[in-house]
Amino acid sequence: MKLVRYGTAGQEKPGLIDAQGVLRDLSAHIADVRGEHLGPDSLARLAALDAASLPEVPGNPRLGPCVAGTGKFVCIGLNYSDHAAEAGMQAPSEPIVFMKATSAIVGPNDDVLIPRGSEKTDWEVELAIVIGRTAKYVSQADALDYVAGYCVANDVSERAFQIERQGQWTKGKSCDTFGPIGPWLVTRDEVADPGDLEMWLKVNGETMQQGSTRTMIFGVAHIVSYLSQFMSLQPGDVIATGTPPGVGMGKTPQRFLKPGDVVELGVAGLGAQRQTMRAD
Repeated sequence: MKLVRYGTAGQEKPGLIDAQGVLRDLSAHIADVRGEHLGPDSLARLAALDAASLPEVPGNPRLGPCVAGTGKFVCIGLNYSDHAAEAGMQAPSEPIVFMKATSAIVGPNDDVLIPRGSEKTDWEVELAIVIGRTAKYVSQADALDYVAGYCVANDVSERAFQIERQGQWTKGKSCDTFGPIGPWLVTRDEVADPGDLEMWLKVNGETMQQGSTRTMIFGVAHIVSYLSQFMSLQPGDVIATGTPPGVGMGKTPQRFLKPGDVVELGVAGLGAQRQTMRAD
């Protein structure tokens, strides 16, 4: 299934995209696409519905973040071997973990605000994992059982805040609107191999990133298992798994976003996003 949330920010309704690409309303069956509806039993009930019988949503409504009520937005850094090489850094022996504030989360096509004082706002197309049930001390062999599905994420980053200011990466990753997720949450059964997905990103129509999850150092099962040793993962939590090469920081000369720029990005089978940069 492709689960969506549509409507005005803060007032989104649950929906799904049917086999013909039509947006259907799910309000009669769930209150929202959020953690308590992402467990295996809940997803099985939704999958059993006759999609054609659900009300068709007219027009072209705004799509909100594909999951509501996210408690944690966890990110994995330098998780692509070719991106680590681009950054001139050694591939990590364990996942590099940092957090992104949940207040950064926005819809896939919402504007991204370049924060005050920013000089180095950058882009990162990523595969994101959405957790479906509580995971604590899980093995790699069982880890995928705790995954509800996947979505596209843009891990927007302010590199000066992230790297040149003292402290951890979080403040360069957590500015308002720096976490577009969606357009939809694709349930795990529809993704044959999350370790073999093409991904891309363009700025003003120019291709910047063209990669594949095949170059991930730590795969989805490893990441979920690893994180669960240090914190419980809760339904609705989002994990961004890293980015392939082609970020602005890695270019010669470096290139960063400015107001008016348009960023488009996508992951095979998971849809695409489009954001316009605005000054905050």
